[in-house]
Amino acid sequence: MHSTQLCTALRTPPLWDYALALYQRPGVADACLQLQDTAGADVCELLWHCWLDHHGAVATDEAPDALAEIRDWQTGVTQPIRHLRRQLKPRAQHEPDVAALRQHLKEAELLAERETLRRYQAIAETSQAVRARRAADTDLATRLARCLTTCGPPQRAALTTLLTQRAAHRP
Repeated sequence: MHSTQLCTALRTPPLWDYALALYQRPGVADACLQLQDTAGADVCELLWHCWLDHHGAVATDEAPDALAEIRDWQTGVTQPIRHLRRQLKPRAQHEPDVAALRQHLKEAELLAERETLRRYQAIAETSQAVRARRAADTDLATRLARCLTTCGPPQRAALTTLLTQRAAHRP
């Protein structure tokens, strides 16, 4: 278990608040969605790593085991909702009832993502999956790149946007 001091620090700001504020910074939403759609990134996991870095913390070698349940949640709940929402987009432009359904799916997707971030925060506060960052640890850019299935020029540009805005973000 990590220190009480780190646990206390991780609560201010909470991950949800931090993620919302960072996501609203210029270019971050587009960069995150590009990484999600072209490199298989889990946006919530990217934001979690940024939040950990903000607090001087990193995921440990035990993180993949701790994160497996969250990844299952994303695969089984969040991604199917997102897929349905996106699938309905063309019809929603011309059919008011489909538009209303799509709006409900958008709200459900946001609730699923909020639950994902709650789980990420709980792991950070209660497990061996997170520790204080050390001088020898890899930088945030490298840790984020590990979350991608591919990292060509478009993905590197999106990561640069996320990293630049993360550095400018002071909650």
